[in-house]
Amino acid sequence: MNTTHPTPGLAAPAGAAQGPTRRVVDAPTRMFHWLFALCFTLAYATADGERWRLVHVTLGYTLAGLLAFRLGYGLIGPRQARLSLLWRKLAGLPAWMRSLQPGNGVDVNWRQGQNLLMALAVAALMAVVLPVAISGYATYNDWGGEWLAELHEFTGELFLWLVLGHLALILGLSLLRRKNQALPMLVGRVQGAGPDLAKHNHGALAALLLATVLGFWAWQWQQSPAGPLTGNTPGTIRAGHHHGDDD
Repeated sequence: MNTTHPTPGLAAPAGAAQGPTRRVVDAPTRMFHWLFALCFTLAYATADGERWRLVHVTLGYTLAGLLAFRLGYGLIGPRQARLSLLWRKLAGLPAWMRSLQPGNGVDVNWRQGQNLLMALAVAALMAVVLPVAISGYATYNDWGGEWLAELHEFTGELFLWLVLGHLALILGLSLLRRKNQALPMLVGRVQGAGPDLAKHNHGALAALLLATVLGFWAWQWQQSPAGPLTGNTPGTIRAGHHHGDDD
């Protein structure tokens, strides 16, 4: 049974109850989450204007790469990070929906419903990256005409609404359960005795993921003689972007 306290720098907020904690989210999963959130936020903010095009394109590439990492980690990573856990949650959706029907004699498990909503939001966020990336890549390379640009804009807005819905759900559950539902994704731990769900933190892999992203950004921007803030002009951005995707 793990009864360790949070490590320095990862302590619970002031005023939180002191006591044993257990690790529920490992470092690579948390690093992916926050890099993913950062890349989408910046990509959405730089979607308009030629001056920011290289930044926008680079962030789009990064989102696609991060998704590839998460899918791979979800297939061969540790048990608590497996995407099969997400799938098992979603597989319970039909039965839970049937429990809502009146007169069936089954009590509705509202906590399961809350967890299903969270699982649906996570799955939707990952699923929408692919159409955003493909339509962005096609638009950047002038493939397919205006309808692909419109598709890219639509999927980008859909992504935004999914993010906002995800944040609203976290806030709502935090208020309902009187517990910060975002904290485990920040520090990796929750209060309470019990075994660690994430047996190992895998901090080296998280550091490697961050270094890879930062290195890719530096390489991308080095390809543009005019620097990262430049318009989409021949010989600058396109010289370093003959493959990839745009968000």
